[in-house]
Amino acid sequence: MNHALSRTHAIALDAADPLRSFRNEFLLPRHKNNDQAYFCGNSLGLQPRGARKAVEQVLDTWAHEAVEGHFRGQGQWLTYHEQVREPLARIVGALPGEVVAMNTLTANLHLMMVSFYRPTAQRPAILMEAGAFPSDHYAVQSQIRFHGFNPATDLIEVAPDEAEGTVSMEAIEQAIAEHGHRLALVLWPGIQYRTGQAFDIAQITRLAHAAGAMAGFDLAHAAGNIPLALHDADADFAVWCNYKYLNAGPGAVAGAFVHQRHAQAELPRFAGWWGHEKQTRFLMAPQFRPTPGADGWQLSNPPILAMAPLLASLELFDKAGGVPALRAKSEKLTSFLEELIEARLLDTLDIITPAEPERRGCQLSLRVAGGRERGRGLFDYLAKVGVLGDWREPDVIRIAPVPLYNSFKDIYRFVEEVEMWAGV
Repeated sequence: MNHALSRTHAIALDAADPLRSFRNEFLLPRHKNNDQAYFCGNSLGLQPRGARKAVEQVLDTWAHEAVEGHFRGQGQWLTYHEQVREPLARIVGALPGEVVAMNTLTANLHLMMVSFYRPTAQRPAILMEAGAFPSDHYAVQSQIRFHGFNPATDLIEVAPDEAEGTVSMEAIEQAIAEHGHRLALVLWPGIQYRTGQAFDIAQITRLAHAAGAMAGFDLAHAAGNIPLALHDADADFAVWCNYKYLNAGPGAVAGAFVHQRHAQAELPRFAGWWGHEKQTRFLMAPQFRPTPGADGWQLSNPPILAMAPLLASLELFDKAGGVPALRAKSEKLTSFLEELIEARLLDTLDIITPAEPERRGCQLSLRVAGGRERGRGLFDYLAKVGVLGDWREPDVIRIAPVPLYNSFKDIYRFVEEVEMWAGV
């Protein structure tokens, strides 16, 4: 066997990994007295060991301080959301005032569309990818209907034009050029959830703005996974969840970005008390005066218990050296997985995620030779032997080696188990 594709080499790569110690900062599920090979960070990140302590600190403050916990100490609840502001901004490439942790992803998407989807009879349309995550599709359809327009004509979907079901930049450009005169908003993913394809946010933003449309992004599978530069890309807004690559726990508080140029703009929005300017919030005035920046889109005070695990996770991102360091490891992990599949499993697995590193994150989406039922059989077998991937209909297994806690040995174990199942 080629040494570069051996178990010995996987172990050596782990030994040389400068980020290997961060695996110990997470609680890995167990399977028959061994750590599970967990490749589902694109659905739910693992629990940071520090999450329990962070939650218990909030509980202790509640027990001993009660309502005064809002105003006392470094972790006071009044400004608790501000503690995650700068680390989140570093992860998505934004200015601190451009980001806020609040609500959940789809709730934030609706709030952003209140401000940035302003359809007219001449420009009623939203452009998005065909096969978008259902929640985004539902939200867009409902917004179009809410404004009195028809999704059948005013929701424009760009179909895949590449062999494995991915979408070229040329197809996006052509769609915007064709429909630009009708577009109010281009809403696009940072990474497409099923195929794992990453997109050029800056280029899509330029195309949307040149057509006279707003540009917004769903970064559910991109935040904490790939380098982002939302401020420099000039995106109008973005939303994301924090329970995938950002490890904040199931149903965790989500994130939103609003570009600085909109910080003090008189945009329509659904207002709430916590979005009122901080200096005069407690004067209880009837007239809403939004806090400049993304904070001005908040509705209610943040869920402190739900935000505590996010704070614990973000501390690990900073300790690891941030997205650049994690991305360097991620590219090595994903390339190792790709090399092993191409060398040993080409008769069993087909990779549908783009091969170019700049067009993907850590996820490889795989189809199993022989169709859906055989693919589901492999997926179920892997789960039974302690290798947990992720199934997406109709026929895709997603494997996402996350650099904070996955190892090269995990990847080798996945390949060995596929070989065992296939009888290779």
